[in-house]
Amino acid sequence: MTALLTATAAVLGTAVTTASAAPVRDSATGLARFHHQDVRWAQCVAPPLPEGTPQEEVDRWNEAWRPMDCAAIKVPKDYRRPGGDTLTVNLSRLQAKNPAQRRGVLFLNPGGPGVQARLQPAMHKKTALAESYDLIGVDPRGTSRPDRLSCDLPPGPKPFFSRPTDAHLTAIEKYARQSEEGCRRAGGDLRPYITTANTARDMDIVRAALGEEKINYLGYSYGTYLGAVYGSLFPRRLDRSVLDSSMHPDWSYYEASWQQSVAARQNVDAWAAWIAQRDNTYHLGTSAAEVRAAIDQVGRGLEKHPLPDPDVPEAGPVDQTRFDMVLGFLSAARPRWHVLAQLVNHFREQLPSSGEVSGDASEAMRLLASERDEPEQEDGTYTAVTCERDWPADLKAYYRKMQQFREEYPYGEGAMAAAPTACTFRSFTPPEQPVDLKRKGYPTGLVVQNEYDAATKYEGGPAMARKLGHRLISIRDDGTHGVYQNNTCATQKINDYLIKGQLPDQNSWCEGAARPDIPADHSSGGRAEDRGPEKSLTSQARSILKEHPQAPAMKPWPARAR
Repeated sequence: MTALLTATAAVLGTAVTTASAAPVRDSATGLARFHHQDVRWAQCVAPPLPEGTPQEEVDRWNEAWRPMDCAAIKVPKDYRRPGGDTLTVNLSRLQAKNPAQRRGVLFLNPGGPGVQARLQPAMHKKTALAESYDLIGVDPRGTSRPDRLSCDLPPGPKPFFSRPTDAHLTAIEKYARQSEEGCRRAGGDLRPYITTANTARDMDIVRAALGEEKINYLGYSYGTYLGAVYGSLFPRRLDRSVLDSSMHPDWSYYEASWQQSVAARQNVDAWAAWIAQRDNTYHLGTSAAEVRAAIDQVGRGLEKHPLPDPDVPEAGPVDQTRFDMVLGFLSAARPRWHVLAQLVNHFREQLPSSGEVSGDASEAMRLLASERDEPEQEDGTYTAVTCERDWPADLKAYYRKMQQFREEYPYGEGAMAAAPTACTFRSFTPPEQPVDLKRKGYPTGLVVQNEYDAATKYEGGPAMARKLGHRLISIRDDGTHGVYQNNTCATQKINDYLIKGQLPDQNSWCEGAARPDIPADHSSGGRAEDRGPEKSLTSQARSILKEHPQAPAMKPWPARAR
């Protein structure tokens, strides 16, 4: 996801030069007090949920934290000055179920950036990994109290349009400027030190404090880049590692952002071509172009007659933008392509005549749109980390890109993926250049990537594997995000490597989840066998959200700086 700028970085015991020309010395003497600090474990207490959360959800939340132990350690705020101020980093542990087979610690990171990692061990407690490893979750610096980095949000709702008009562009720019000012005001002098490299250094402090010679690692999404940075800084401290749904090592954060909308268009095109081959079933057109015209007709109808969402009033009504996000999400989930077709059909048939849609279809759309909506957050870590690299400064270039994307790549976040963010107007200078990922000394590991991943585009997997000399496992015809626990073939290969040390001899493929069993028109098989009465769209929407929750391990890095 990041364009890897040539840089020098601080490695334990090695003096290097930063962008500011100040020497960075992570000397053994300077870090000894951190390496040898006591880690005092106690049963985790779940962080409180917002008032009004249903009791059933509160109970599940508390139960998820109960099996784990939690602790906190101190790390240097600035690794160039380890004798100066410190930060608190929170961590969790789920001890190996089979101590006789224990082979060390496995650090888990869900991605983000800006996502806490402490719940990750609980999310992996039913995997084979929990038998052999102490599962460790380390909250990235800035994500949890007492040193949580926050931003003051601009007043009013965020201008967010998948297909913005020219009049919207200046409002989007203004909001980005105000976002940076709010982050500067709330973040103070901490922001420059919330970086991927420093989080990797914190991980090594945790390793030493736990008394471990090496760590093993499983990271998702942005967590793949964090893991690659750790392995580049501390190759002798890394054993086995898996990078799941990899960022592209040579893309800037900005390119990684707009590539998400390119991937969403690829998924919508694939869905439209499949639907067009089944016009006798879905009646949306006999070509991909006709099917896309049908969904754009629905989008225009929702722009004219937005669907009220009383359950999530702060998100606003379901309009064309939120429908475009639903299209990006559902088209990625191959086994649910028929649900998207049914949803489009209901809205296309009913919106033009009455401006209203049946209760079942409306409720399903509200559910899917609400889950895909990006709520505003006061998280400052996401912005600080994505600002660790330079962003384009030419506002006219942003405008041209957004104008292109509203026409060519409107699905998912559409043009918003190409919009200026707080980082466009960054008010601080990073204290060092990002880490140069290095293959030398890096132990060979695994990269796993879905072929049509809409959050971290497929090209990132092969590129990261080449960069680090890793083996690559690709999942054919799958557009979802996050492989481990979601694909049986790949999960088995990952387990064989992390537990048994069986690294594949070469790059390989696994098959993704099958598309719906509905024959194409004029096929020799005729209609598919009777599968019984069709479930309601609402029940199918609930099933989809259960299969693809916005759980941290499966979540793409959050949309746009806040």
